[in-house]
Amino acid sequence: MNPYRVLIVDDEPVIRLDLKAMLEAMGHTVVGEADNGEDALQLARALQPDLVIADIMMPGMDGIELSRRLARERIAPVLILTAYSEPEMITGADRAGVLGYLVKPFREADLAPAIQVAVSRYRELRAIEAQALNLEQEIRARRRIGRAKRTLMQQLGLSEEEAFRRLQQTAEQTGKPLAEIADAILLAYQVQPETET
Repeated sequence: MNPYRVLIVDDEPVIRLDLKAMLEAMGHTVVGEADNGEDALQLARALQPDLVIADIMMPGMDGIELSRRLARERIAPVLILTAYSEPEMITGADRAGVLGYLVKPFREADLAPAIQVAVSRYRELRAIEAQALNLEQEIRARRRIGRAKRTLMQQLGLSEEEAFRRLQQTAEQTGKPLAEIADAILLAYQVQPETET
């Protein structure tokens, strides 16, 4: 198993101590500890751990809200380690973006695979989000290139092939991406941007 940088969040000092010893014995590094959600969120923002292991029931911000915020800010995956196994707790954790849920008491044999799965799923989700963002940017760039090509066709009376060749030649001559050349043409001819849907 890969060693990870872990933030522990539990309002019981004994639980934190036991969990820290177990994690360190497994080869992980505990980069921080907190006894409430507010402090944990600040620590997670500052430390950028690979994983947050949190209890559900804590004073102030509970583990579910902490998980929701960490997921929204894309800081780290959350593994819930709690004594509560009620269906509504599990559903709340799932909706908050929790990537693992273990019920106390637990053993190292339970914890090790839960950690690996939570971190792996989190990394897969981040990779999928990055691919989706790249695809969205590529689609927008192609739309702008198409609009610039049509603008050149209309303004200069060029064929579609000639307009595209001009765009490509300008990109090659300037060393700039085709989308950037398209943006410059749209700006030069004061073509209003399309609203993204």
